Amino acid sequence: MTALALGQTLATPDPADHRPGDDLTDCVRALVKAELAPLTDAIDKGTTYPEAVLRKLGGLGAWSTHLPVDGVADLRTAIATMATIGECCGATAFMAWCQDTLAWYVANTDNATLKACLLDRVASGATLGGTGLSNPMKSFFGIETLKLKGRRVAGGYVVRGTLPWVSNLGPDHLFGTIFELENKPGETVMFVADCAAKGVVLQACPPFLAMDGTGTFAVHFRDAFIPDAFVLAAPAAPFVKKIRAGFILLQAGMAFGVIRDSIAIMKSVRSSLGHINAYLDVAHQPETFEAMLAEEEAGAMALAATPYDPSDTYWEAVVDARLRLGEASVAAAHAAMLHCGARGYLKGHRAQRRLREAYFVAIVTPATKQLRKMLSDRKKETSGQ
Repeated sequence: MTALALGQTLATPDPADHRPGDDLTDCVRALVKAELAPLTDAIDKGTTYPEAVLRKLGGLGAWSTHLPVDGVADLRTAIATMATIGECCGATAFMAWCQDTLAWYVANTDNATLKACLLDRVASGATLGGTGLSNPMKSFFGIETLKLKGRRVAGGYVVRGTLPWVSNLGPDHLFGTIFELENKPGETVMFVADCAAKGVVLQACPPFLAMDGTGTFAVHFRDAFIPDAFVLAAPAAPFVKKIRAGFILLQAGMAFGVIRDSIAIMKSVRSSLGHINAYLDVAHQPETFEAMLAEEEAGAMALAATPYDPSDTYWEAVVDARLRLGEASVAAAHAAMLHCGARGYLKGHRAQRRLREAYFVAIVTPATKQLRKMLSDRKKETSGQ
């Protein structure tokens, strides 16, 4: 049994087919089954934020496997771990991505003071947090303007503005984001924000269709002081280029988890509804999605082994893979709903939850439309248009 096999159980892996990361994946699966599964409905309804589970996952090592060692990083185990979480709860897989991404930022900074202060805390789950790059990532591709502005002062910067949605947050959490210098348009600084800092205010968001248990807030910076010790990179652009493939590829874990469970849902109703589901198009059958998932896993995992590859060909492959995974998540969850019929439409059924979570995979930054724009822009650049 491999770390990414479909229909995994708590059985002991076959030593002959053992891969690095399998032991962690099994430990994560056991914790998910025992402590996350009972919370899934409450997380989906927004009445529970699984802080204790996230910290325990960090204690197992779930937030540290992708961190670079001697300048080399491998994201495959982190993706496999996130997929295992996502098989149970897509919202928690999203929070896992937030935590992994925050650790990815801190691990890649050249700010030795910041790294010494925060890396072990974030990687162990002692400190939780997220990624505030939704607006900056859109701004870099001409979709939005940067919402945060800052000015240089002694020992750091003062920042103003509002980010409408940042996830995996709480009163003592951290997240990474970017501001533009007020007096130098186009010059940006990436930093770690402390939710407990003076001038940083969290505001609850209106209810979402799903994902309300993800600690998502609007964050207001009201002349918040950002010390130099919390600056990830200035200027931000070269740093973003370094970490962008990891930022995107880690999201594959969310997609894999949703697709796997969608396949499991289709198979679970075969005994009772197989006689009529056989009339669904072959594109909506679980075997089709199993074959697709195996191909997408292989491709994404090959890319995840070299997240620092600077080539344009690699970057295009990353964007294309992420685009396919978002679309595949929606297609698989849609098929699961069709297989379940009316029972899947019940509020308590996980098929409808999977459909809502799948839509989130397709719209979380970078969303399907942004990914298509990125590929289109790249094609125009290479063709000289």
